Amino acid sequence: MVRLPRISPVNVPVHIIQRGNNRQVCFVAEEDYGSYAGWLKEYAKKYRVDVHAWVMMSNHVHLLCTPRQEGAVSLMMQALGRNFVRYFNYKYQRSGTLWEGRYKSCLVQESRYLLEVYKYIELNPVRAGMVAAPGDYLWSSHSVNGSGMVSDLCTPHLEYLALGADPEERQKSYQALFSTQIDKELLEEIRANTKKGLTFGNDRFIEQIEALAGRRLQARKRGRPLGWRKKS
Repeated sequence: MVRLPRISPVNVPVHIIQRGNNRQVCFVAEEDYGSYAGWLKEYAKKYRVDVHAWVMMSNHVHLLCTPRQEGAVSLMMQALGRNFVRYFNYKYQRSGTLWEGRYKSCLVQESRYLLEVYKYIELNPVRAGMVAAPGDYLWSSHSVNGSGMVSDLCTPHLEYLALGADPEERQKSYQALFSTQIDKELLEEIRANTKKGLTFGNDRFIEQIEALAGRRLQARKRGRPLGWRKKS
């Protein structure tokens, strides 16, 4: 099957999932998480990718990024994946692939949608039953976005900055987003669109990206569209 080229326009946020092959463990020890985070920071800076949110689970990673130059996300993920595999294979005396083929990705509309993806990513450890609250998980961006921990990996998006006039107000507003779980239908839409390399946004955003790509980038649904996805 011919692989279609990725669509990742400059300045359009993208949700990324990178999984271990056959869901195998990618992080065994604490230093594995730290090594991945270090290379992520290095290559995000090198290729001009703003990283807004992340979570590193035992067998997969979620990232929310915005590329600031053409091809930046692909270059970052290739370099990151290559270096981490080399490190992991050497450390654990293994060979061969670690990742499950190409990473999955989904373009995300900023207004009304981006913060839902922040929330989706940082709630991963809670949904997995690993912790009771997102702030209890060490290897995610929640302590940065929600509690003000200093991190030179994280670049706050304008939608995040709009949550308040100062850091304390933004963190309080951000924490309030997590008082409820993500709607089940919305959860499935994020998952499906990321898996298929589609888009997550309203109809106008989808039409704009499809015109740019020259192909369909959103699954068509029968029946009445969801009310919260009206054009704006």
